Amino acid sequence: MTTPESPKPRFRRVPGATPAKPAAKPATAAPSPEGVRVSKLMAEQGLCSRREADTYIEQGLVYVDGIKVTELGTRVDPRAVITLAKEAKLRQARQVTILLNKPVGYVSGQAEDGHEPAVVLISAETQYLGKGGGAESGYGEALKFSPAHLRGLAPAGRLDIDSTGLLVLTQDGRIARKLIGEESDVEKEYMVRIEGHMIENGLKLLNHGLSLDGKLLKPAKVSWSNEDQLRFVLKEGKKRQIRRMCELVGLKVIGLKRVRIGRIPLSDLPLGQWRYLREDERF
Repeated sequence: MTTPESPKPRFRRVPGATPAKPAAKPATAAPSPEGVRVSKLMAEQGLCSRREADTYIEQGLVYVDGIKVTELGTRVDPRAVITLAKEAKLRQARQVTILLNKPVGYVSGQAEDGHEPAVVLISAETQYLGKGGGAESGYGEALKFSPAHLRGLAPAGRLDIDSTGLLVLTQDGRIARKLIGEESDVEKEYMVRIEGHMIENGLKLLNHGLSLDGKLLKPAKVSWSNEDQLRFVLKEGKKRQIRRMCELVGLKVIGLKRVRIGRIPLSDLPLGQWRYLREDERF
């Protein structure tokens, strides 16, 4: 028996003894035919987009109830606790979101019919640095443009080629889902110049009662700003929705500008210029 005054026992390997077993590898979750896909659950919980989730899963950066998930298509209990590895969180922290005041003549997404995509306007020369437009970093310095910020940058919602105003482009799937996901309820505000004569009860119909493509539109907030301009606030974004809504009540749109998305206003951002979404800003 070892006592406090006794020398500490020393251990040595005995010839022929069985070596200790190596430490077990971290457990990984096995696919299940029941439950919800992990990628879908991650998107629903706002952790990332489904596409990003698949990437993180393949790279072993996702844990379900503390167990690593590495196989695409894995299904789990919808009440499971999902966490991201530190590396995935660091990647998300480096993702940028850009606010652009899009001019007429540019399409929101891929080039089409000879028209350039709005992303071509994103450069160091067109970055707006006034009033915090450079987005403050943790050191109090404005975030400067880097070509790496164009990688994976995609529009979170459309703005017609004939329309101007606030367009969001982001590398962050969480923001894209919040703005354009099926369950998104983020308001988008527009100032719309019109001409023509509105039909009777036209304003009431614009607020609720119109259908497009055989589906009833969600309730909107539409009011007169002045005698030739309407203010629209929508929570959906069907193709050329406002123009088509106006046509149904006898009006023609001759100018359309998006001035707000959620809590983010276009404010004084100059036409054709852009800025980063700041860390303290939320849609």
